[in-house]
Amino acid sequence: MKTAVRGAMISFRADPFLHPAAACLHYDSDALIIMEDGKISALGPAASLLPALPADVPLQHFPHGVLLPGFIDCHVHYAQTEMMAAFGAQLIDWLNDYTFVTEQGFAEGEHAREVARLFLQEQLRNGVTTACVFGTVHPHSVDVLFEEAARYGLRLIAGKVCMDRHAPAALLDTAQAAYDDSLALIRRWHGRGRAEYALTPRFAPSCSPAQLDALAVLAREYPDVLIQSHVAENLDELAWVQQLFPHCRDYADVYDRHGLLRPRAVFGHGIHLSDAEIAAFADSGAALAHCPTSNQFLGSGSLDLRRLKQGARQVALGLGTDVGAGTSFSMLQTMQAAYVAAQSHGNALTAVQAWYLATRGGAAALGIADKVGSLAPGMEADLLVLDWYSTPLITFRMRYARDVQDALFIQMMLGDDRAIAATYVAGQLVYQRAAAGGS
Repeated sequence: MKTAVRGAMISFRADPFLHPAAACLHYDSDALIIMEDGKISALGPAASLLPALPADVPLQHFPHGVLLPGFIDCHVHYAQTEMMAAFGAQLIDWLNDYTFVTEQGFAEGEHAREVARLFLQEQLRNGVTTACVFGTVHPHSVDVLFEEAARYGLRLIAGKVCMDRHAPAALLDTAQAAYDDSLALIRRWHGRGRAEYALTPRFAPSCSPAQLDALAVLAREYPDVLIQSHVAENLDELAWVQQLFPHCRDYADVYDRHGLLRPRAVFGHGIHLSDAEIAAFADSGAALAHCPTSNQFLGSGSLDLRRLKQGARQVALGLGTDVGAGTSFSMLQTMQAAYVAAQSHGNALTAVQAWYLATRGGAAALGIADKVGSLAPGMEADLLVLDWYSTPLITFRMRYARDVQDALFIQMMLGDDRAIAATYVAGQLVYQRAAAGGS
C-alpha cells in the first residue's frame, strides 16, 4: 500500500563529529515523503511532488510537525520494564537485588508476552522504530518479543541472555545450552521479516571462558549476526573482571581474546575504558551504546564522548535508553542526559551530534545504516513526526529559536514523549498521539 506524509523534514547526511553541522543536516520546511512496500519511494519539496501524487493515496499532513528518521535504541532490556525506578544500589547490588529477581518471572511465557507488548507500545509511543534488545535466559522471552514486533512490522534486534555463573540457579544456562539455544533462535528468527538475532553474553563476569568461546563459534559461523553485551560500566565491575580474567590485559581484551570484539558487536556503556581499550574498539569496528540516564541513575559515572570521537580512530557510537536502569523510554530525554554527561567533561554536545547519534549514528553502530537511520529513497520507511509545539513552555521557547539547530536543541532539552506526534513503521502509521494535529 502506498502512503504519504507531509510536514517539515530533517535528516542527516554525514557524521557531525567529523564534518561541519551544516554539511550533515538536511532541512526542508515543507516536504512530502511517499512510501510504498515498506520503503521510501520518493521525497522532496511538497510543492514539487504533490501535483503528481495520485488522489487515492492516503496523505497525512502535519502542519506543525517535522518528519525525522525513527529513533534507534542501541541498548535496552525489555524484561526490566517492570522494575524501572527500582530504588538504590549501584550496578552489582542492583543486579542481584532487582534484575535477577525480576527476570526469573520470565520463565512464565504469558508474563513475557505481556511485558513485550507494553515494551513495544512504549517504544512506538516514543518514536523508537529500531532497537537492540536483551531478552532473558529463557529462549521463549525472545520468541514472544519477535512475535509481537512482527505484528507492527518492526525492525528488531534481540537475543537470549547467556550466563553460566554468578547469578541465581534459575537464570543460569551452560556453555553448550547457550550455543544450542542461540543457534535454534538464529535459525528460527534471523532474517525472518525484519528480525535480526544478537548473540547476548550478559557481561564478562556472568560468562565463563568456555561460554564466551561457544558464542564466538556462533559468531564465526554467522558473521552477519550481531553481538551485544556490556563493558566498563562500573569501577567495581572492572576490578571483578580483572580477578576473573587475570590472563587478559583489560576488559576489552576479554571480549577480543574470545572473538567477540568485531564489527556488528555493540557494547553498552564503556564509561571507564582506557585509551588502549578505546583504540581496540576503534580498530576492531566494535561499537558502544551510550546510556546516560542509566549511568546517572546507578551512579556509574559519565561517558566522555571526546575520547571516542576525536582523531582518525573514532569509535562507532549510538544511544541507548538501557531500560530498566535507564529512567525513560524517551530518546529526547536520553539526548538531554547525554548533553549533561558531555558537559560534565567540559564538552558541549551539539544538537546535530545528539540527533545524529539517536538516528543515523545508531544505525551505523548496529551496521544497518543502509536500511534505517536516515530519510532517502530506497530506505526503509521508518519515521517519526515531532511536534514542534508539544507543551506550552516549548511553544513559548520556540518563538525565540534562531534556526533549525537551535530548535532541535530546545526539543531535546525540554521535550519528552509528548513531543512524538506520530510514528510510522515500514510506511504504516502505528502510533498517533491524541490531538496530534495530523490531517
